[in-house]
Amino acid sequence: MIRLEVELGARSYPIDIGCGVLDAPSAWRPAIAGKHVLVLSNTVVAPLYLDRVLAGLHGLEHATVILEDGEQHKTFDNVARVLDALARLGASRNATLIALGGGVVGDLGGFAAACWMRGIDFVQMPTTLLAMVDSSVGGKTGVNLPAGKNLVGAFHQPRAVFIDIATLATLPRREYIAGLAEVLKYGAIGDAAFFAWIEAHADALLARDERALEQAIAQSCRHKAGVVARDERETGERALLNFGHTFGHALEVEAGYGRLLHGEAVAIGMLLAARLSSRLGRAPASDADRLQTLLQRLGLPTGLPPGCAADRLLERMRLDKKSVSGQLRLVLWKGLGAADIVGGIDESLIRSELEQAIAAVA
Repeated sequence: MIRLEVELGARSYPIDIGCGVLDAPSAWRPAIAGKHVLVLSNTVVAPLYLDRVLAGLHGLEHATVILEDGEQHKTFDNVARVLDALARLGASRNATLIALGGGVVGDLGGFAAACWMRGIDFVQMPTTLLAMVDSSVGGKTGVNLPAGKNLVGAFHQPRAVFIDIATLATLPRREYIAGLAEVLKYGAIGDAAFFAWIEAHADALLARDERALEQAIAQSCRHKAGVVARDERETGERALLNFGHTFGHALEVEAGYGRLLHGEAVAIGMLLAARLSSRLGRAPASDADRLQTLLQRLGLPTGLPPGCAADRLLERMRLDKKSVSGQLRLVLWKGLGAADIVGGIDESLIRSELEQAIAAVA
């Protein structure tokens, strides 16, 4: 097992990565402080892994909430379901919520944990690649609104993150590939050598080779943990982790929650950001070409879904949390392995980039 640490002083917490972690309660049970535990999962993950977690809760008072699967279920109504379950359980301030599932379960569960009695412990047990390398680490929690994704939420760090690589064997291929976009992101924005490693090991990653996955997940989490330790509240460097997300979130909402997976939208968004960077003279076009080639090799989309309109996408992009007074700020790169936040971009250039991408799939 690989153990990493998110260094946040008294609120530091471990990230344990290995195969069979869920079947080893001796590894994760110490993260539970009190006697009340609520396990949150969904209709896809629960039949596969819930019983293993419940078996490790012997002697504790526990309950479960099972959500429908999909981004469209990351709502206030489901937060209310979780809070009602905590009330029925009699959960006190030393209760623990376990989030067993993907990013929706982790984000919503963490938000509910932040709200219950103004904050209780929660433990992340991610079962999707995207959640393992991104959303389970860093304490960003929240829910979606019709107007935009993750517009309501809180920073609430988990007590621990337990990553069982074996759960990826049951992940549908489309979701697995979507998670590779977030792995690739770390190389694109801050580690050209890791990007090259992904290029060299693309076939192994697509085959879900355990050794390649262990290295990819560990390196991604190591990068994320370092950024979070330096900028927990996203006042600077952490915003760079949103490379491609301003475009991507707009695409997710415009397409309709659930029709375009988050990782798929991020893949398209990263390429749009890279192409815009080239248009602005910030990065060579050859780097964007290299990104596109690797995205396509991994089976990720690089073209916009049909029915998109540039003005509608721009309207949604203005709601991005990096925007200031309605003015867009984007994470752009300076070439492979380096990125920064750029404001004051002429919106006509962004619109032109979107229109060019829309025309390419028309």
